[in-house]
Amino acid sequence: MKVVVLAGGISTERDVSLCSGSMIYRALKAKGHQAVLLDVYLGYEDDPEGIFERDVDWAAQIGAVSDKNPDIETIKALRKDGGRSFFGPNVLRICQSADKVFMALHGANGEDGKIQACFELLGIPYTGTDFVSSAMAMDKGITKDIFAAHQIPTPQGFRIKKGENSPASIAYPVIVKACCGGSSVGVSIARDASEYERALKEAFAYDNEAIVEQYIQGREFSVGVIEGKALPVIEIAPKQGFYDYRNKYQAGSTIETCPADLPVESAKRMQEIAERVFAALRMKAYARMDFMMDAEGNPYCLEANTLPGMTPTSLLPQEAAAVGIDFNELCEKLLAL
Repeated sequence: MKVVVLAGGISTERDVSLCSGSMIYRALKAKGHQAVLLDVYLGYEDDPEGIFERDVDWAAQIGAVSDKNPDIETIKALRKDGGRSFFGPNVLRICQSADKVFMALHGANGEDGKIQACFELLGIPYTGTDFVSSAMAMDKGITKDIFAAHQIPTPQGFRIKKGENSPASIAYPVIVKACCGGSSVGVSIARDASEYERALKEAFAYDNEAIVEQYIQGREFSVGVIEGKALPVIEIAPKQGFYDYRNKYQAGSTIETCPADLPVESAKRMQEIAERVFAALRMKAYARMDFMMDAEGNPYCLEANTLPGMTPTSLLPQEAAAVGIDFNELCEKLLAL
């Protein structure tokens, strides 16, 4: 099959996306596919004729994920055409000539449904869920509204727009996060009023709207769902601090246990909630839900990820491995859905 692995872009999760794309690209090549790894924003300047027949290791030039956010302005300056269109040179042409596009994008303009909607109009087949569920899951405010409508346990909180006044009384500690962010970029814990103001400033650097929710002290978990069926629960235990950008992508920063050390009923309960979230957000193909569990054993769903990371330290591949699906097989399965 001719497959474009679409990665990169200009979101804060660019580096993570490139690493995911590199891993997926190698897996699909190992499975015998004619795969091309393509940066959605930078594109391909040369003549793309016959691109799928060229045996070039596009992934070799991509390194490990940095513990710092990418310099997006430097990336934008690389576009010779000034970047008027989000799609780089020849991207749509190459995607239209493929049998399918494997979506390895994370964050804005990739995980928010915009590219999916464009591909729908152009008749380009792609992996993952559709543009509607992508948009709903990307906006944490909309997600929490849907959680409330479907009685899905989630931390209490409120939305606040840039320039609005906060409620008169806030029960600290709270979590403050950018409404449409990912990879824990723009996420802070605030334990008092001064930390809260700094946290809002940090969140508003990435979005004009923020989510403020109660801080759940306890254990952190994640549950992948493929075609509506939950995978084993994985526990995430950062060695220092919380599960922020650095702890997510720097090897050795976090202890991950799959299947998680939980009572059978607790694991089943979390898997059942993950499947309900998948259905409530009208997801297709696959996704991953993140959870906190308090000291009393109550689970709280934090959010849903429509294009989970596929890096060496990512959670979904570890969960799949726990049921006997290795990384190459997982990529083949997601491509076929």
